[in-house]
Amino acid sequence: MIPLRDTIRSRSTPSVTIFIIITNTLIFLYMISLDSYALNDFTRQYAMTPARLHLSTVFTSMFLHGGWMHLIGNMWFLWVYGDNVEDILGHGKYLLFYLMCGVIAAATQYAIAPDSRVPVLGASGAIAGVMGAYLLKFPNARILTLLPLIIFWTTVELPAWLILVYWFVLQFFSGVGSIGYAHASTGGVAFFAHVGGFIAGMVLISVMGTRERYSRRGDLYW
Repeated sequence: MIPLRDTIRSRSTPSVTIFIIITNTLIFLYMISLDSYALNDFTRQYAMTPARLHLSTVFTSMFLHGGWMHLIGNMWFLWVYGDNVEDILGHGKYLLFYLMCGVIAAATQYAIAPDSRVPVLGASGAIAGVMGAYLLKFPNARILTLLPLIIFWTTVELPAWLILVYWFVLQFFSGVGSIGYAHASTGGVAFFAHVGGFIAGMVLISVMGTRERYSRRGDLYW
């Protein structure tokens, strides 16, 4: 299932979401401009490698991506879900929320495989937090979704809770299935970063609270 857009219009410009997308894109363009040696050195320096953890890389790693599809997929999910979460939090609080989700996502992945020598990079842990917040605040929003039906694709509007719960369950069980390979050196998907980020987003959105004029509209946002 690929979400295309939601049905809830933001009431403010999602300037932080746009800034994050632009920043990630510019950094990725810089990365692909490097030769292979320089790129490997850049990744070692700024991606989070659990076995030789530097606290600064917990932050820098969430702005790095391993390929075009990695970047596009993450930024697309952020665009679909991020604007409404930014809308109800406000710009400054949303940026703090995003970074905190990314840090907790990285910490979760580290807790699962602290001796791993595989660099962990990508914004998906922080974006999972945005998705977790969206689940709590917009469960009944409709998401226009691209679905594969055997030999062709179609679009259908599905409730946000269905898509997000399905995504979380998929990440959780994929993570459980990957535990035996946690120390492999061949890379892969950091599923537990997704799980940790998603749960962090649900907790943080509840603790941080939303802007008053939106929290009153329980019929639309809750």
